[in-house]
Amino acid sequence: MLLSDQDIRNRLLIARLPAMPQILVKLIEHLQADDLGMPELAGLIAKDAGMTGKLLAVANSSAYHRSTRSANLEQSLVALGTDMIKTLVISDSVFQTFNSFPHAGSIDLRAFWKNSLTAAVIARDAARMLDYVHPEEAYLAGLLHNVGRLALLAAAPKEYAFNFTAIDDEDLCAVEQRTLQITHTEAGAWLIERWQLDSFLADAVLYHHEPGDRLEGSHPLIRIVRLAHVLTSHAGDEAMVLDACALCGIDAPRAAQLMAGAARQVEQAAAHLGIDLAGADDMPRPPAYAPPPPVDPVQQRLNEEVRNMVLVSEVGQTLARQQGESGLLDAMTRTARILFDFESAVVLLENPTGHLLAGAPAPGVARIADFSVSLAKGGPVARSALERRPAFVGRERQPLGLAEEQLLRILGTDSLVVVPLVAGARCLGVLIGGVPAWQLPHCQRRERFMQAFGAQAAGALENLLSERGHARRQLANVAEEFRDASRRVVHEVNNPLAIIKNYLSILDGKLARQEPVGGELSILNEEIDRVGQLIGSLAEPQAQDAGPRPVDATRVVDDVLRLFRTSGFVPGGVQIVARMDGDSAIEGDPDVLKQILVNLVKNAVEALGPQHKEGGRIEIVNRGHVNRERHLYLELGVNDNGPGLSREVLANLFMPVKSSKEGAADGKRGLGLSIVHGLVKKMGGHIACRSASSGTSFEILLPAYTGAGTALALPARALGSV
Repeated sequence: MLLSDQDIRNRLLIARLPAMPQILVKLIEHLQADDLGMPELAGLIAKDAGMTGKLLAVANSSAYHRSTRSANLEQSLVALGTDMIKTLVISDSVFQTFNSFPHAGSIDLRAFWKNSLTAAVIARDAARMLDYVHPEEAYLAGLLHNVGRLALLAAAPKEYAFNFTAIDDEDLCAVEQRTLQITHTEAGAWLIERWQLDSFLADAVLYHHEPGDRLEGSHPLIRIVRLAHVLTSHAGDEAMVLDACALCGIDAPRAAQLMAGAARQVEQAAAHLGIDLAGADDMPRPPAYAPPPPVDPVQQRLNEEVRNMVLVSEVGQTLARQQGESGLLDAMTRTARILFDFESAVVLLENPTGHLLAGAPAPGVARIADFSVSLAKGGPVARSALERRPAFVGRERQPLGLAEEQLLRILGTDSLVVVPLVAGARCLGVLIGGVPAWQLPHCQRRERFMQAFGAQAAGALENLLSERGHARRQLANVAEEFRDASRRVVHEVNNPLAIIKNYLSILDGKLARQEPVGGELSILNEEIDRVGQLIGSLAEPQAQDAGPRPVDATRVVDDVLRLFRTSGFVPGGVQIVARMDGDSAIEGDPDVLKQILVNLVKNAVEALGPQHKEGGRIEIVNRGHVNRERHLYLELGVNDNGPGLSREVLANLFMPVKSSKEGAADGKRGLGLSIVHGLVKKMGGHIACRSASSGTSFEILLPAYTGAGTALALPARALGSV
């Protein structure tokens, strides 16, 4: 049955594999420090009651032909000698430890231990022959070179039981890789690395199947264990033996010497350790066997694709529910770590210029916020974003740029998986996960799944960015509307302020002459109130009218004329005339109508220009009712006899822009007439302008009052001129 590499490694983690005994750890530390003498050995062994008993038994055995029994540990150690003590401590510690592996008692281990002891003895003797400084380390490495087979048996007893007894060759490694996605050399190295020894021991176990040309120049311990493995398991393969001997600089006679001396030492060690090796050579050693897959690969692949589709759909819904960018990014990295077994994960997002991938803040990885990758400088991460494809980055796979080296350190890993976040034709950034190097092949087989995940994550991110952009645009629109309203209010406030200023000068003169000022004060109060209303309209929305109410347009015109009559704004040579004969009742707000007329009269005065100040005439006239598209309007006209407007100015007359107003010094005609246009529309009316060289006429249609079925009873009259 095929197992994923992640599955078997998880099973190794939970298989309750025993830890290395402390006496062996301390012994190796002393050996590496070269400070191990008899006093240190005695002190070390005395702390382990089991080991003390074992050494006392060996020292008092018939093998040492003692006429008297050694009375204590110190005498026993002297009798055995340091070399024998170290060999016994190492061998017994390993034997007791690995005999307690799960499922070790359910299978015959005699052939396994004989092979391991033989490799240990040959490795130690070869180390002495090559003057390697730590022969005991070589002995331990040879003893453990196949410990990965015990680990795989403990983790996958059903799948590995047959191949545990198979011949230890390249075919076995190939079958292990195909069925378990891990070889016994990798499992053994993984187990030894967990003991955190400062040694090349794990490397020696990992590479003991490598050919000589790959191991040239490697550490001596690696080459020694390779030689020990070949002489132990493949002594009949002359080419392999010569290759291993050449790797260590040993000729054929010396190799034969190593093999001849090993048999006697293995029997002696087995006797001291109490290991029964009888019949070990008769045990069958079949070739490795890979059972056929129980499931059709196509069907298995289809099942995996369906499962991935369901997962991706669920992921998309989960990410879409996240609130805010930080919440979404946290959910993306957390989900990726669960789905793809990333040790850690961060997100880099494309910056506004599209030239960089900038780190997004992440919990526990503060410095990623100051990290960036240039898209122009290439590298695996940049290419992944530009090509819209996942990238699998490892130190052994390709040369790494500075950015990738930094990411490896930031994530605390030795390999990277880069998943582009692609939405449509745009790459919004990349999600980068840290994984061990051995996990990269498994990640590559899930490339399509990762692409689908990246698309879902990018879709959620794009929606979030779109909503944020929409909110920003709305805020910008509100701000622009407020600025526009502010400009309009400032413009409109200037009208009553100018009138107030003029009337204050009139009051000053009248008070000096002790003339009555009641009328002027009344006008000032009205204009001050109008300023307050205009400013208030900026802060609060206007309330909706309960319904149409009647307005006497004639009275509003009368008020406008009264404003201009003594304000001093109208030059002495300009005459303002009002003809408001007939019914003038309209629907609307008298203040809005007053604002319209004040703006139009001011514009008319300015439009006359200096050359038309003498003999200038402005007329406000009631032109009666008009039926337009089945609606009844009252038409008012504001006319002047000025020079008229050019075609260009007339075409853009009501646009809310500043224009070069002909004959006006302040250049604000465009804004004023835009306000007039908006106020007329607000009252539900229409405004038009006719202009020629003989003058300009503004025609205003305002809804006629039709409430209660009758018009207001207003006296027909013609107002005087100014």
